[in-house]
Amino acid sequence: QVQLVESGGGLVQAGGSLRLSCAASGRTFSNYAMGWFRQAPGKERVLVAAISWRDDNTYYVDSVKGRFTISRDNAKNTVYLQMNNLRPEDTAVYYCAADLGWDRLKLDQNADYWGQGTQVTVSS
Repeated sequence: QVQLVESGGGLVQAGGSLRLSCAASGRTFSNYAMGWFRQAPGKERVLVAAISWRDDNTYYVDSVKGRFTISRDNAKNTVYLQMNNLRPEDTAVYYCAADLGWDRLKLDQNADYWGQGTQVTVSS
């Protein structure tokens, strides 16, 4: 089992920044590909960013490229999502996810383990 706890969400004005953190516990964190998903009301869950276990692959959905950066610190069992130049359309609940399979996370947009989610609200 892997337990994931997100933090760092909140209310920010358009153009502002937030950094989300996801602390993992349980099995060896460094073995897992990590991702950040988001789900807005009435919309499907979407993979926003992902990072492979060795840190050599990253993925970003087109709408966040150049604004969001995913990173991980395996020594701290933590993955981060730095979000800059936020827009109202970034408003959603953001979920951290972990899976042993990079393709499952990125292509199937699914994962074995999920956090409880953190709300990000961007006001215009």
